[in-house]
Order: sequence, then structure tokens, then C-alpha cells
Amino acid sequence: MSQGPRSGLAAVSTALLAMSRHLEVRDVLKTIVASARELLDAQYAALGVPDDHGGFAQFVVDGVSEEQWKAIGPLPRQHGILASMLQEARFERLADVRHDPRFEGWPSAHPEMSDFLGLPVRDGDEVIAALFLANKNCARPEGGCGFTEDDEELLSILAQHAAIALTNARLYERSRELTIAEERSRLAHELHDAVSQKLFSLRLTAQAAAALVDRDPARAKDELQQVAALAAEAADELRAAVVELRPAALDEDGLVATLRTHIQVLDRAHTARVTFTGQGVRALPAAQEEALLRVAQEALHNALRHSGAQRVEVTLGRRGPDTFLRVTDDGGGFDPTTVRRAGRHLGLVSMRDRASGVGGRLTVRSAPGEGTTIEMEAPGG
Repeated sequence: MSQGPRSGLAAVSTALLAMSRHLEVRDVLKTIVASARELLDAQYAALGVPDDHGGFAQFVVDGVSEEQWKAIGPLPRQHGILASMLQEARFERLADVRHDPRFEGWPSAHPEMSDFLGLPVRDGDEVIAALFLANKNCARPEGGCGFTEDDEELLSILAQHAAIALTNARLYERSRELTIAEERSRLAHELHDAVSQKLFSLRLTAQAAAALVDRDPARAKDELQQVAALAAEAADELRAAVVELRPAALDEDGLVATLRTHIQVLDRAHTARVTFTGQGVRALPAAQEEALLRVAQEALHNALRHSGAQRVEVTLGRRGPDTFLRVTDDGGGFDPTTVRRAGRHLGLVSMRDRASGVGGRLTVRSAPGEGTTIEMEAPGG
């Protein structure tokens, strides 16, 4: 390769090692794109994972600022050069993409691109992504320089390993989702065994009280007291079964990794964009980690099911000696006082109980048309 054997092999080795370190799909995609741009010395790199509807399920870029990316707008469709790479499964190396007959223009905020190198990422016969780079960083005498055959060969090697890394990450996440499903099934059986017999006794006792209320009020009163006692026992057993079931992923991966994986699954499953930022948080006591996770899950459920949000942002970080969790959405919002008066809590009572149960506090900020922010603070971290 034109870089020289030692530097070229070292760069490729670094890129491949970086890709193999990650198990979450989104992290793998970001690493592939960043590695490709650095390895081939390009201004821009992107990778798109196609969906089944003529668009992209995921599209990751490197070299474009967050502000630029927001200004560009919705994810691209599978047309032009992108469609060619996905449908014909071949390399595209162009001196100036703007002169290609398939070029259909950019959104107004899109950066200008000229020289172009792209190829499909394949898992066997299946095209699982399209990887491309634009604007080679080099001196541009008249006629330009652009990407070379060496670049094409290098990107081909990278794409082969990218396919392996991406497939492994998908298998890992699928395995995690199956584990979650199995855990839910186990919980259902535990709850059934623990509570169903108590509820059956409660129903029989209530029926006996109803039969006695007219002819023997004293005995009916005794039966009703028994109903109350049985109901309290059933509630205690139900609460114990739920509280004792600490999510397995927390024990294995910790709070940050568990939240990141959960949010990535939600991001794939919903049309809303769901993002996670977690920095500087150390391990917390088990009860606090579980409380933070449960509050995040409840807040995410509300945002994705009820608010109509297009974007949901989850942040986990430190504030002084404490750990904070913030879930913000751009949905329809609500009046918290009206929700309380109407008897609809949207899980707010449960979230406040979880926060206070570990010495923390919950703050809810929302108004109609202004989205919602739910924040929990917990000591330590």
C-alpha cells in the first residue's frame, strides 16, 4: 500500500481491534465509520443500514458536526449511488460524484462532496450496509487526486471485518433480548405461584362474607377482616417478587451498559430517535442502580407510548456528589397537576417512590406542547 507496509498494517490493525471491542450495534457502526475515515484520510464517511421500506434503519456519519447533521434533515432514501451499491453490490469509485448521471443533489445543508468511494458491506450473499467516503484529504493540483486502487483494496479489507463485527453485535443484542424475554416469562410464573393461591382464598372469603352479611353480621365482619389480611399478604408477596427480581443485566454489565443496550433496542423498535449519554458514573449500590433503571424505563415508556415525541434523550451523569438521570422528550407534554386530579399518574407515583426509597428525589417538568423532562437524583456515584 502507498502508506508503506509498516504504517499501513499498523493502521489496519488498530482499526480492526477497535471494531472488535464493541458489542452494541450502534457503537460498532460508529467505530466502522470513524476507522474508515481515518484509515483512508477522507473528510467524510458514512454507513447506512437499509430497512425494508426503501430507506435506512440506521445511518451513521463521521466528519459532519451535530449541528450540520440536524440541519440536513431526515435520513436519506435508497436512491442514486446509495441504491447502486445496495442493489448491484459493487464498488463505486468516482472522481466527482456530482457528475455521475445517478446523482440527484444534496439537501441545502449538506456539505459539498466530490471524489467518492463506496462499497456494500456483505454477510455472505446479503448486503447488510453501504459504506462510503468522500473528499480525499490531499493536495489538489489541476485534475485532483481522489481515491486510488490502494484505497479501494484497503476499504474492501475493512468492510469484510466490519461485516463480521456488525453480525456479531446483532447476535449479541438478539441474545440479550431473548434473555430479557425469558426473564419476563420467569417473573410471570413466579408471580403466579406466589400470589394466585392467596387470591383464590381471598375470593372465597369475600364470597362467604357476602353470604353472611344479612343473617350473621358479626361473622361477616370477621370474614371481611380476613379479606383485608389476605389482601395485605398478597400485596406483600407481589411486592417481594418484583423487588427481589434485580435485572440480570445490571449484575453482569452495570447500570451504564444496561441502560445503553435498553435504549438501543428502543431506538430500533420505535420511529422516535432515542439517544443515551452516560459519562463519569461509577458503580452504585444495587438498590440505587435498580431504582435509576426502573425510573428510566417508566419515563421512556411514557415518552414513547403517550407523548408523540420524535426525539427522546436520556442522560446519566454526576452532579457534585450525586448521580442524576434525566429523560427529556419533545412530545406533547402535560399538566402534572391535571394528571394527578384526573387520577392518571403516568407512573409518576411509582417513580417518586423508587427515588425516595433510595434517598433520592424525582423532579417532573412538563407543560402542554412543551415536552417533558423527568429527572431523578440519587446519592453517590
